[in-house]
Amino acid sequence: MNQEQNCPCGSDAAFAQCCGPFLDGSRLPATAEALMRSRYCAYTRFDDKYLLDTWLPATRPEDEHPSDDGDGTAWTGLEVRRTEAGGVDDQEGIVEFVAFCDIAGQPAQLHETSTFQRVGDRWFYVDGEGPSPLRRSQPKVGRNDPCLCGSGKKYKKCCGS
Repeated sequence: MNQEQNCPCGSDAAFAQCCGPFLDGSRLPATAEALMRSRYCAYTRFDDKYLLDTWLPATRPEDEHPSDDGDGTAWTGLEVRRTEAGGVDDQEGIVEFVAFCDIAGQPAQLHETSTFQRVGDRWFYVDGEGPSPLRRSQPKVGRNDPCLCGSGKKYKKCCGS
């Protein structure tokens, strides 16, 4: 990744000024949201060491490769929905997010509410609640495709309006 490219976490800052210093160990994330964003970047880069190092030891998985479950996931975007606590003076925090991806060429997403805990001066990911990545059961319907309801009309003129 070019260090001047926008950070994958969606901040619009260059990777070198955003999550890069967290992943290379030169800085620690100051908030739960900053840790969550940096962990998303680690997933996009298959940086298992960073993911495991930022996982609370008590809840860390035994899998040494959490970034790759073998299904061909390519992470494509991140949307932070909300945060609760998790600031520079807090000991715990919650971040709700949607991470967008392609799984074997099919668009999908992971919607999770994650819990974070500060131990000393470091934030750690504890766990998350939410469904597994969602896969489309049918191809995406285009505006000019026949409507799925069976009316015979184009989708844009029927259920898509």
